[in-house]
Amino acid sequence: MNITYTNTIAPDEFNALRDSAGWGILEHELAAKCIENSAYVICAKDGENSIGMARIITDYGYVVYIADVVVLPEYQGKGIGGELMTRVMAYIDDIITTGRKYVVLMAAKGKEEFYEKYGFMKRPTDSHGCGMTLWIEKKDTCSG
Repeated sequence: MNITYTNTIAPDEFNALRDSAGWGILEHELAAKCIENSAYVICAKDGENSIGMARIITDYGYVVYIADVVVLPEYQGKGIGGELMTRVMAYIDDIITTGRKYVVLMAAKGKEEFYEKYGFMKRPTDSHGCGMTLWIEKKDTCSG
């Protein structure tokens, strides 16, 4: 196994990794837009095959959102997710130069312990509420 890392990923590879995690497939144009508008993308490859990825969205001030951290199931437990997170956290250190950084992620169920190794805390706590999400689907409003 010769794993390499690149800062690019094609929309079809992005979707294949999302699908492997049970997150579903996005329309090609939407997947391309997600990649293009990310502040940072890191992709793990075994030969030509994309086997893991992570991406960052940020305001470049103090807030960073880590999105779409995923490794194909057959490659999990081999240190690839750890390497993705190490690179993500190093990138965050490089781009956020203030003394304060607010790094957010939504862990997949059962993966919380993995992120605790990087200093993330489970919510809720005494001072922090639950993480919350909202999916909004744009409806086609054209008639006729």
